[in-house]
Amino acid sequence: MTLVADLAALLGPAHVLTGPDLAAYCSDWTGHYTARPLAVARPADTGEVAACLRLASAHRVPVVPVGGRTGLVGGAMTTGGLMLSLERMNRIREIRAPARIAIVEAGVVLAHLHEAAAAQGLYFPLWFGARGSAMVGGALSTNAGGSNVLRYGSTRALCLGLEVVLADGRVLDLMSALHKDNSGYDLRDLFIGAEGTLGVITAAVMKLVPAPRAHATATLALSSLADALALLNRLQGATGGTVEAFEYMPAAYLRRLAEARPDISLPFATIPEVTILVEIAATAPRDADPLPDGSVPIANLLADTLAPLLAEGTLLDAVIAQSESQRRTMWQRRELAAEVMFARKPFFEADIALPLDRIETFFTQVEARLQALDAGAESLSIAHLGDGNVHFAVYPSRDDPALEDSVINAVEDVVQALGGSFSAEHGVGLMKLASMARRKDRVALDVMRTLKAALDPGNLMNPGKVLPD
Repeated sequence: MTLVADLAALLGPAHVLTGPDLAAYCSDWTGHYTARPLAVARPADTGEVAACLRLASAHRVPVVPVGGRTGLVGGAMTTGGLMLSLERMNRIREIRAPARIAIVEAGVVLAHLHEAAAAQGLYFPLWFGARGSAMVGGALSTNAGGSNVLRYGSTRALCLGLEVVLADGRVLDLMSALHKDNSGYDLRDLFIGAEGTLGVITAAVMKLVPAPRAHATATLALSSLADALALLNRLQGATGGTVEAFEYMPAAYLRRLAEARPDISLPFATIPEVTILVEIAATAPRDADPLPDGSVPIANLLADTLAPLLAEGTLLDAVIAQSESQRRTMWQRRELAAEVMFARKPFFEADIALPLDRIETFFTQVEARLQALDAGAESLSIAHLGDGNVHFAVYPSRDDPALEDSVINAVEDVVQALGGSFSAEHGVGLMKLASMARRKDRVALDVMRTLKAALDPGNLMNPGKVLPD
């Protein structure tokens, strides 16, 4: 029998997609990468995932795990391989409120976990624009970041335990709810960020935190990134480290936003060089419950911290949200970034991480390099400034793969010289294979290849991703 027939016998024909039913799986979110899979299998539980991998191994067919298909680097694409979709494995098995953990399957959509946690007075603090479709398994496989990394860390920091099916169909049970376990190698972290190249994540134990009782959110105008960094440090000191988000929107981004979405109001009459979206959160009633005059202590603290900065001129202007509607409007400006940045073609993006005190230097140096390579090129950036993650998009004057590679190489030169990383939160996939070959430590690559060969000797788990030839 063929693999497709074997899978249909295992899962039922309705859960093995072929032909026209593959259309939704044949390109990534950006439209830059395309796929021609043999089929898409949709198992319902861990046992079926294990059986699918055993069948694929017997037929020597590569397997590519698929989540919410919101990736940006081509990590879930395949030609001739089997896509293994975790979309039916979408159960929140348990929320243990006293332990502040959620036990979930890999196909749980982030927004659904947010809702389930909120019903228990808790919060799952992994938050980004694609939360309505991105799934837990994909977030773990790419070690996704988002807007709240500053306070809570990336997906790796939010995970206590994993269940993983290996290439040969064995189930690796690492579903620990422990915060401490020194019993040997930390195998869990091998699979987080591995993009399905070492096995298929099928379930996880994720951390929850107390739900914020109140937020204080503001949009701020400054003249430089140095002033923004000083402001961040001042806010962290004043609030006891409760800054959840510190998002950077430069003047060029807000101008492009105004062009692309004239229905979205801008925060200031004149666009400043640096606009910051800052949000702090309070869980304690003393900080969150309204005072007799109707004001909220956490919002008062933000206003009191900003006032002297306005007086001394470090802060040019500030708008503090007075309602949930105003807060949502502020966040909408930031969360439209993907729509704004991807609307113009051709373009390519560098998703980089830098030390906080070197971000301004990066922009100065990289713009000079860019203009030397392509005088007609333009750039556009936004950043999770609090954790040093910059999304740097380039719009070249011509669609030329050689030029794109030269520009990306120049960006990497600057990033590496400043002690940064060429990959911050989107993963490696196909997009950054050349970057891995150019920039990753040689010994690190050797160790990664050794691990890959040990866990997947047939090279059937998402081959051709993450590790360059």
